[in-house]
Amino acid sequence: MIQNIGIPGLILLVVLALIVFGPSKLPEVGRAFGSTLKEFKKATNELVSDQEDKQHPPDNNKLQTADTTTTKTHS
Repeated sequence: MIQNIGIPGLILLVVLALIVFGPSKLPEVGRAFGSTLKEFKKATNELVSDQEDKQHPPDNNKLQTADTTTTKTHS
């Protein structure tokens, strides 16, 4: 939905935000919206990664091989 807004739609949203919140409150509202969006994305990514971990359990042989190769290269 947000992907289909375009430049005219963004300009309209900014003008409406200025009218509703005023220029003094707009930075505060923007920060609150940004932090909320960041938390939402973080929670979504955690849920997706947890779901992928349940579907594809790690292979212990690959992990041991990776550990030994990194140890050898750092020595």
